[in-house]
Amino acid sequence: MTAAPSPRVDRFAELSSEELRVRLREALALYVTAMRYPKGTVEQRAPMWLAHMLRAGWRCVAAFDSDDRMTGIAYGYRGSPGQWWHEQVRRGVTENRGPAVAEAWMSDYFELTELHVLPDRQGQGIGEELVRRLVSGADTSNVLLSTPEGPSRAWRLYRRLGFDDVLRDYQFTGDPRPFGVLGRPLPL
Repeated sequence: MTAAPSPRVDRFAELSSEELRVRLREALALYVTAMRYPKGTVEQRAPMWLAHMLRAGWRCVAAFDSDDRMTGIAYGYRGSPGQWWHEQVRRGVTENRGPAVAEAWMSDYFELTELHVLPDRQGQGIGEELVRRLVSGADTSNVLLSTPEGPSRAWRLYRRLGFDDVLRDYQFTGDPRPFGVLGRPLPL
């Protein structure tokens, strides 16, 4: 008996905050699956994702298979002082590379906050297309992101897209894992 072929990516779509709210549980389930987090993480992350939707310049792009199942999601917004991630990264870059480098990267950037693709869909170009579509609408000079250190498909994708090291082996408050902060000028 042969397995039925998996549905393919049929479309990419930019989602409004209202459209993502309607599909938030599906998007968060995708996030938990892609990151291999415990299922209870959905409840912890939902308020954060909802709050992010209110930020200036927020954008979201998703991939859907031919059955309209979400197979990938990416979102981000304009980074600015006062945001938790901005303050953490600015402090780390300032301490490790100096205030001029921090200012150059962080004065005008789009934060690629989340990028996730279902494990059985990774390696098919979905992540790259999500990034390209997401940042194509950004009106900033740079894009920044953070990702856990270590070899992964995500690292290979970011390198292929021309992201450079901004800060390496950085530990965010409350997370014991080391992260890399990567950036690149826009447009992509």
